Amino acid sequence: MSALARVRDAVERRLLVTTLGLPEAVQRRLAGAPIVLDGQQLATDTQLLLRLKKVARIPPAESLPLEEARAATRHEAGMAGGDQPIGEVRDVTAAGMPARLYVPTSSAGGEPLLVFFHGGGFYVGDLDTHDAPCRVLAERARVRVLAVDYRLAPEHPFPAAHDDAEAAYHWACDHARELGADPDRIGVGGDSAGGNLAAATAIHAARTGLPCRLQLLVYPATDSARDEDPDNRSLHLFREGFYLSKAYMDRANEAYVGPGTDLRDPRLSPAYADLPEGLAPAYLCTAGFDPLRDEGEHYARLLEKAGVPVTMRRFEDAIHGFFNVTGAGRSAPAAVAEVVEAVRAGLH
Repeated sequence: MSALARVRDAVERRLLVTTLGLPEAVQRRLAGAPIVLDGQQLATDTQLLLRLKKVARIPPAESLPLEEARAATRHEAGMAGGDQPIGEVRDVTAAGMPARLYVPTSSAGGEPLLVFFHGGGFYVGDLDTHDAPCRVLAERARVRVLAVDYRLAPEHPFPAAHDDAEAAYHWACDHARELGADPDRIGVGGDSAGGNLAAATAIHAARTGLPCRLQLLVYPATDSARDEDPDNRSLHLFREGFYLSKAYMDRANEAYVGPGTDLRDPRLSPAYADLPEGLAPAYLCTAGFDPLRDEGEHYARLLEKAGVPVTMRRFEDAIHGFFNVTGAGRSAPAAVAEVVEAVRAGLH
């Protein structure tokens, strides 16, 4: 990155942090009238963030060529993530895949381990897009986080990401001590597409006897046949204007799901899996203004019906993507803090 680009990014980040840190009353005047849908009111700072993107004419990722979409996703994540403290970040290779190990400052060795899969619709997203939330998880929950850079579509369509997630989890269980972690306190987590992979990996762990103490599912994608469900209110209510769009999801499906793929294949859509006994307790959170909200909550109910201990939390004022907003505003960092506490409680 050139010196000019670094200066530009620093100015852009400072502007974002300053604007989203303004008093609520000032933000409301800038954001406009409150947005209320489905009995929920969008957080003022989030509404302002969406308005800033619109005023700046930032094109959505789904409208860009593939490599530009990936670069734009990294840039946006970097702006919203902030500089998060961490004890150590170490590059490792997990089952042949690039990965990062995050170690908290307070580490004395033997901490729990969370194997984490990033979101991004299976076609964007990488270790950099989710660096900030992984730092926050590790540092504040006092766990080691192993973030895995699984293969992306369209270069590697389904079931590549699913197979990578299973392989990485096997590797993490086998090498937990080498990672400085407690092999008896391992969990799996992810957001969006990564939540899909985490859910499927938790099922695989239960079936194969791998240790898994927690499945962290942050607004997970659990049903690729969602378009066929007329009762999916959130898909229709929030399909435009709230960051994650129907167009984005369509592009993700086009990239990851090849022709002839069964959309109800449980490796692709955990909502159609036969849930095994011994499935790890789940913390599943959704965002109120997210087209994936209803399918995520439906999956939580399926888990409960199968006898799985589930903590279900809807952040009513949030949008899809809040998990990456750790360095600006108030509402999203507060939601992330709750997620961190769930990880701490579930793995310690």
